[in-house]
Amino acid sequence: MTTDRATPDALLSEVFGFAEFRPGQREIVEAVTAGRDTLAIMPTGGGKSLCYQLPALCREGVTLVISPLIALMRDQVRALQEVGVAAGALTSGNTEAETDAVFTGLSRGALKLLYIAPERLSSGGTMEMLRRAGCGLIAVDEAHCVSQWGHDFRPDYLRIGDLRRVLDVPLAAFTATADAETREEIMRRLFAGAAPEIYLRGFDRPNIRLNFRVKNRPRAQIIDYARAQKGQSGIVYCGTRARTESLAQALVAEGHNARAYHGGMEAHARRMVEELFQREDDLIVVATVAFGMGVDKPDIRWVAHADLPKSIEAYYQEIGRAGRDGAPADTLTLYGPDDIRLRRSQIDESPAPMERKQADHGRLNALLGLAEAVGCRRQVLLGYFGEDSAPCGNCDICASPVRLFDATTPVRKALSAILRTGESFGTGHLIDILTGNATSKVNQRGHDQLPTFAVGRDLSKARWQAVFRQMMGRDLVRPDPERHGALRMTEAARPILRGEAEIHLREDTVAAAQDRPAVRAMVSDENATLLSALKAKRRALAEEARVPAYVIFTDNTLIQMAENRPADMDAMARISGVGTTKLERYGALFLQVITGAAPPAQHPQRRRLAGRDAGALYDALFDLARGLERGEDGTGKLLTLSPATLRAVAEARPASLDALGRLRGMDPARLDRFGEAMLARIAAFDD
Repeated sequence: MTTDRATPDALLSEVFGFAEFRPGQREIVEAVTAGRDTLAIMPTGGGKSLCYQLPALCREGVTLVISPLIALMRDQVRALQEVGVAAGALTSGNTEAETDAVFTGLSRGALKLLYIAPERLSSGGTMEMLRRAGCGLIAVDEAHCVSQWGHDFRPDYLRIGDLRRVLDVPLAAFTATADAETREEIMRRLFAGAAPEIYLRGFDRPNIRLNFRVKNRPRAQIIDYARAQKGQSGIVYCGTRARTESLAQALVAEGHNARAYHGGMEAHARRMVEELFQREDDLIVVATVAFGMGVDKPDIRWVAHADLPKSIEAYYQEIGRAGRDGAPADTLTLYGPDDIRLRRSQIDESPAPMERKQADHGRLNALLGLAEAVGCRRQVLLGYFGEDSAPCGNCDICASPVRLFDATTPVRKALSAILRTGESFGTGHLIDILTGNATSKVNQRGHDQLPTFAVGRDLSKARWQAVFRQMMGRDLVRPDPERHGALRMTEAARPILRGEAEIHLREDTVAAAQDRPAVRAMVSDENATLLSALKAKRRALAEEARVPAYVIFTDNTLIQMAENRPADMDAMARISGVGTTKLERYGALFLQVITGAAPPAQHPQRRRLAGRDAGALYDALFDLARGLERGEDGTGKLLTLSPATLRAVAEARPASLDALGRLRGMDPARLDRFGEAMLARIAAFDD
């Protein structure tokens, strides 16, 4: 129910000081004010917060705003209070006086907007508090956080659907980044499958300039870029906490006002950086994605990525923090082979189901497609989100078009190598085949006899890597998580392989690729994906047992598994760090990761011989004993040898009937039936 105190248009001017709505805002405000369930996808800087703040003033009762970060809530509450709106937040960062003021406002019915983090929904008293306060509307900011496999998943967002059902009030959900799959998940989890009114207000941010560069001394590249933006607020996103600190120090040494920010810092230190960023016009924050959704500063003039983001959605969300005031803003994203390897391993090591991993590899391919774009980047970016666009004139490729070359022949060679090896190998092995590098692995599998062996000697290893990277960017090939990163062709590749289509790739990124000494990795490229899968299994077992991961197996043990690829329990037992107990407890589980199938069941007595010569002798004696159970002619009395007896014989290896007869389980009848044959088998085995 709405009040008759004022219309949205009047409040827009009187309270917020705006003469008119931004494009798309009016329809959303009217729907939310009328109490209709609403899902709004609006670009960052498109005015999402106004679309629930304004209806809150038009409706009776308090509007609950569920928001992911304390900093964001505090900023919005402060801004609302500045314009005379009764708003408050219940957060762990509140002073006692702030919390008292919120509860007083709720008890008097004076508060119009109450901000809470989703984690507070786990408190037993929250729902009753909201019921007593007369909550009349729920607004969910950053609604994509409800997507369980999304880039900013917050588990407590899953409680919002229950809250809505208990309070029986309308719900409005807002996000700047949600593809079709994520939108379906938001509707299922927040709206219980009911159909809200959906407003898709476009993803284009034409004021933001898009730039990508291949990594080449990335620290120097970031420092040079920051120098060009001197005196302006900016964010540099890094893939690791350690890199944020080292890069922030390097920027300070160059005379910049810079601070590091990451999730490992104390809460008060993070809060200080957030407050400084709001106040200071020239501060550069070098951060992990922990410095994310809470950024509510409208005049950030640039965003740089020192490392490739993990998906195109994450990239869009992060660059969207620049230029929220509509003024020109700039972005730069660096990328290289190490970034791609890291992002692939993160996907493979995640606990996500296989279909989600496959989709995430596709999303990473889409980001590579943007990085290796041959035409306007904005067209590629908006096309991913289902929008058409003319060339923007505001990206590096529009400013300086790239040169292309006819890559049909090398791409066909690469696809042929993939097909002729059964789509069972990764980039490293395929490049060895194409360049004629007769490694032991190539020779053992007979791949030096393939027609594609050495047909690509005209390109270096580094240039072939650039070709494969662009092939992934065009989504011609994808790593297969079920086959430890082996490349498989997509349908888009088949017309090229059959000679029905041509393909042109960027000349600059292939020509610039240089063979450099490889950074020492834990395992080879060929084994990296298997190592990731083994780590994922280890993590799952450790979480289930509530122990550190190394208690299951150390990294060194997993590395040996990835390199040696044991095919059975005997081979697994020979891996350093796999003792009898761990073999019994975990051996079959890790073998299944390596081979793709559970190993045959073994009797415990046989398993105790795993990895030893006695194990193979046990198998030989077992087969012999089975064949003589009813004598040589198959008509005698049934006699069997127990697994314990077979194990004792295999370990002792007796050389005479007398020695054999002294072993447990070898009575005279069994000695007569099996003795001579067993001694002959033992002698042959030892020879």
